[in-house]
Amino acid sequence: MALKYNDFTVATAADGNEALEQVSDFRPDLIVLDVMMPGLDGFQVAKRLAERSNDVPILFLTARDTTDDKIRGLTIGGDDYMTKPFSVEELIARIKVILRRSGRSREESPRLTYLDLELDDDTREVFRDGNPIELTDTEFRLLRYLMSNPRRVLSRAQILDHVWEYDFAGDARVLETYVSYLRR
Repeated sequence: MALKYNDFTVATAADGNEALEQVSDFRPDLIVLDVMMPGLDGFQVAKRLAERSNDVPILFLTARDTTDDKIRGLTIGGDDYMTKPFSVEELIARIKVILRRSGRSREESPRLTYLDLELDDDTREVFRDGNPIELTDTEFRLLRYLMSNPRRVLSRAQILDHVWEYDFAGDARVLETYVSYLRR
């Protein structure tokens, strides 16, 4: 869930075979693998991905902390190896470094522009025709998500999940309310 809070799209797998299917279907920018998965373990998944010439970066995140396990994980194709317990902040930092080094980072520019709107993610400022607009945090996140997906049809569920950052069980009309705030 912490990855979703940091604007990562996440797909999960219950076992190694499902992980291989997810990689084929989802085409991720990075794979976080646990070594101790049922069925195929994380090492076997990484080995099969390497056999397929899959170049998606792999970060092992596991309770297996022996030096031999770390060397094995890095040797068979892992780009990094973290052991549990772990810091979420460190995990996110390592993911960002791997994505940046692999050229898969989405952090090209902190500024988004669409028509007459400009959004600066670093300063959390929004301008329309060069004039500043004051937005609440939720309005800012909603606008950023919409501007990050121009000309893309987004479902209500996608927007609620991304902007409100959890499985939203409240009144879905809250989305229409916030869209009306943005239109002002």
